[in-house]
Amino acid sequence: MNASFDIAHKTALVTGANRGIGKAILTSLVQHGAKKVYAAVRSLDSAQPLVEIFGDTVIPLELDMTKPETITAAAAVATDVELVVNNAGVLTQTNALSSKVFDHLAYEMEVNVYGLIRVAQAFAPALKENGGGAFVQINSVASLKSFPGIATYSASKAAAYSITQGLRETLANQNTIVLSVHPGPIETDMATNAGMLEGVESPTVVADGLVAALKVGNPHLFPDTLARNVWHAYEGFAKAMIES
Repeated sequence: MNASFDIAHKTALVTGANRGIGKAILTSLVQHGAKKVYAAVRSLDSAQPLVEIFGDTVIPLELDMTKPETITAAAAVATDVELVVNNAGVLTQTNALSSKVFDHLAYEMEVNVYGLIRVAQAFAPALKENGGGAFVQINSVASLKSFPGIATYSASKAAAYSITQGLRETLANQNTIVLSVHPGPIETDMATNAGMLEGVESPTVVADGLVAALKVGNPHLFPDTLARNVWHAYEGFAKAMIES
């Protein structure tokens, strides 16, 4: 039986919590009984609307995925954290033949992959100290299926998913469970800017699905309609080779 994690009465941290999926995740965590949620954002002002809604349950915390020192500093403050949700990410519309491919790939790798590693390294000690807890990485269906118009993003998310798998086994040694989340097109600024205007679903399907997946101990979450179609094709391999 998989280990489980119930957010009720727990302390959490969400990167990129000020909008889109991150904002929906923070909201869902509070609604499901979290006693404190650190809103880890690049600009503290961007988290003020969340404080106005949820009061002192939400604690704004500076964290910029491109500035490792802010990740370290945030971990030094959030020593009581029991759940870390690494949601922050970037996407460019870049195909493999673009003249900007190397610059854009480097940028996406810096945030989506190196940022993930830095967050995991910074917060793993606190999770261990607080009983293990849980670490959630927001990946994408693009981590399994590359899309030519966002080829560099797809590559970065494939790398992030690989790192997530490694973290699952490594962090199990300190009783930290790891959940890899793979949304399809979700109604966010990122999706709109990328021209994903059809078939998008609400960020709440990701947020509420995340809480439910942690509670039953699922290692993967494919929360929306398109993502579930991918899961149907991928499930056998995942259960046999990754979750086993």
